Amino acid sequence: MPKRSQSSQRWLKEHFSDPYVKKAQAEGLRSRAAYKLEELVERDRLLRPGMVVVDLGAAPGGWSQWVRQALGDSGRVIALDILEMPALAGVEFLHGDFREDEVLSQLEASLGQTQVDLVLSDMAPNMSGMDSVDLPRAMHLAELAMDFGDRHLRIGGNFLIKLFQGVGFDDYVRELRRRYDKVAIRKPAASRKRSPEVYALAQGRRAQMK
Repeated sequence: MPKRSQSSQRWLKEHFSDPYVKKAQAEGLRSRAAYKLEELVERDRLLRPGMVVVDLGAAPGGWSQWVRQALGDSGRVIALDILEMPALAGVEFLHGDFREDEVLSQLEASLGQTQVDLVLSDMAPNMSGMDSVDLPRAMHLAELAMDFGDRHLRIGGNFLIKLFQGVGFDDYVRELRRRYDKVAIRKPAASRKRSPEVYALAQGRRAQMK
């Protein structure tokens, strides 16, 4: 049996010693990512009973699980991912690639005429380790998520998305500022320090872009 590489051994050691991993396991949450969302949402009080929330890039379900618990029995949580996700009570899951028109149409059909209060996007491409490849792929997903918000977020609605700093980042944030009243860049405590990810929180979708 081949030996694990030093990098994979280091990752496993870091993962299983991670306090957020241990906390998620103890509290029955599907992933440590739930604590990123918890900090981001509670700081700005983004959730209210009865909200319609769309979670893009949802698998394994940590964000959807946390939102469903926070909303209680009210509202709707619609999750989508290219990966399979085990069922969560009270969460509507669509399995498919958000980049495909057919999958987007299925998501839009499930919404019907309902406007969305909060769009969450934790989407990321499969990382190759090459910025010249990974960043454009990540930015493409981010642009698709922003387009979805343009079409389906209610006026005054909010948009929270994971971004990777690099080429295209500043232009993307500039576009968010045209669309929303307030935009902040956050790095939650549960986000690993060595990770280039940050979260853009855009609040108050405008009726018209600047």
